[in-house]
Amino acid sequence: MLRVENIYKTFFPGTINEKRALQGLSLHLQPGDFATVIGGNGAGKSTTLNAIAGVFAVDSGKIIIDGEDLSKKPEHKRAKYIGRVFQDPMMGTAAGMMIEENLALAARRGKTPGLSWSFNDEQHEHFYEMLKELDLGLEERMTAKVGLLSGGQRQALTLLMATLKKPKLLLLDEHTAALDPKTAEKVLGLTDKIVKKDNLTTLMITHNMRDALRFGNRLIMLHNGRVIIDVQGEEKKNLQIPDLLEMFEKASGDTMDSDRLLLG
Repeated sequence: MLRVENIYKTFFPGTINEKRALQGLSLHLQPGDFATVIGGNGAGKSTTLNAIAGVFAVDSGKIIIDGEDLSKKPEHKRAKYIGRVFQDPMMGTAAGMMIEENLALAARRGKTPGLSWSFNDEQHEHFYEMLKELDLGLEERMTAKVGLLSGGQRQALTLLMATLKKPKLLLLDEHTAALDPKTAEKVLGLTDKIVKKDNLTTLMITHNMRDALRFGNRLIMLHNGRVIIDVQGEEKKNLQIPDLLEMFEKASGDTMDSDRLLLG
């Protein structure tokens, strides 16, 4: 489903601020894989997701989704393949529009922009039932402006919007990091439910090793812009945090800031 082949990205090349963010990173996901991605600051986690989404062009390498080479295509051309939820709950929605209007826009993801974005009675009922499943009471507030929602409500809505069209690939960029622990746990539970129900191929960045071990069927660790650990299936299920720290130190020759990754 996703093939990232030997991609490189250097920011500000040839300057004092040069940053080699990705250094030959390769990653392959099978349909339905739910991979958690972990690594220290500067490991290349968000840069990898941005490269896949087309936020910037990579210097070299290929990015292939569902058999199509998207390496040279801009972000808007990749939108029909990708759903994304950002760390900031303020991103991914239009604050000045109603909940129902936001969902109607999400339903048109990947289509040619136009004026006929509005919804009909059938869509209204569909949106109502989808919101009801979130168990946040949003189905009774469909005409409320999104800007009036709490961070957790807004992030849950963004998750629903990102998965409304069942994307080929779902990218979750630390999407619970800005939420309080109780709300974060609620959104993570919703994430797991939606990903499993629709069998979505998913990459989820997290700073929390416990979450990386709890969710998904694969765990990928980045370091210095490369994949250094990729475990899945029974091997992942049997991993404990000390095992993961030991694997990191062996693979990288470095030590990890485990306190932040445990509690982040």
